[in-house]
Amino acid sequence: MPTLRGWAALGAALALALLWVGFGERLLLALAAFLLIAVVLGSMYVRRAGLNVAMGRVVTPIQVHDGDRAIVDVTMTSSRRLHEAVVEDVVHGLGAASFDAGRVKPATPMVARYEVLCRPRGIYRLGPATVRVRDPLDLAEYAVGAGAADRLVVYPRVETLTGLPTVRGQDPNVNTATASFSLTGGEDFFTLREYQQGDDLRRVHWPSSARRDKLMIKQLEMPWQSRALLLLDPRSQSYTTPEAFEHAVRGAASALAHLYRYGYSPTLWVGEPEVTTVSSSQLFTMAMEQLATISTSRTIDLRSAVGRMRRSGMAGGALVLVTGITDDSHLAVYRALGRDFVRTLLMSVAEDSNDAILQLRAAGAVTVQSSSTSKWAPAWQEAMERAWHTATAG
Repeated sequence: MPTLRGWAALGAALALALLWVGFGERLLLALAAFLLIAVVLGSMYVRRAGLNVAMGRVVTPIQVHDGDRAIVDVTMTSSRRLHEAVVEDVVHGLGAASFDAGRVKPATPMVARYEVLCRPRGIYRLGPATVRVRDPLDLAEYAVGAGAADRLVVYPRVETLTGLPTVRGQDPNVNTATASFSLTGGEDFFTLREYQQGDDLRRVHWPSSARRDKLMIKQLEMPWQSRALLLLDPRSQSYTTPEAFEHAVRGAASALAHLYRYGYSPTLWVGEPEVTTVSSSQLFTMAMEQLATISTSRTIDLRSAVGRMRRSGMAGGALVLVTGITDDSHLAVYRALGRDFVRTLLMSVAEDSNDAILQLRAAGAVTVQSSSTSKWAPAWQEAMERAWHTATAG
């Protein structure tokens, strides 16, 4: 199709033709014909160029968090010589980058690089890229999509936390804040279950898989000390501003990464019927993707959801509840689940303590408070130190 210059040439040709009709000057007709033929030949040229390009894309770093900058390297290879090629790569929702290549030689890779500010968190689609080729006079262009679309996952920003909640170790008479168990569960065989995405293939029980014609995983018994339940309250009424909810998501991501790094196998609940138990790096990535896409909801009943978890037998070393405004529903969560976990931690987006926070603290919960304009790490460390000072043996 004509470019902007091509449309201008067609407009000029029409004007010259009208002047020829009015004045009868053959030179005007010749100029009009020249411009029209130039545009037609340019269109034929770009059509015959036969765009056959291969496009590749590499995003670094592999894990990108909210506020980071990602580098995207785009490589294009054409099977034919191109003149005045333009490559446009779009990151849907974040922007686009365009590159001009004066001449592209056949089978010679052309490499370009651009930078993306990854904000806010979420999953974005990159591409497919668009390649446009123009004729030498820039009167016509032809565009074609190139390459496949890629995903850019922007995870919530994670803070480095210090300290762990005090839980009982293998000796029931000694408190410890250091995990004394395997990152991937115990060594004792527990049961068989069907394969789920993210499971370690080294744990496939091949004889059972052959008999049942489906992959079966050896489920090893997980030491109860290593279990943790992390609840992110997604109810919109718990947050006064969108910034408060984003701060809560950052707190949940930081706590999830911290617990997993120090040997826990945390189970993440973000308001969906299914939970994700993080026992491998793949499952950790899946849980972080959940946090990358989580949004507030008005329809979630926190008490009924906790009731279902209670009936499922969830218990372990640490219960972490992340929310905005603490209220009676969070007290109900503590009454329902707190007895099954050694330590309960409340992470609240609040500067001051209200009655619900004071009641949870009096009942033995560790409270971590941080405003939406501050960071979680200092408040977390202070709460861990306070928990250690008040911890008792036995």
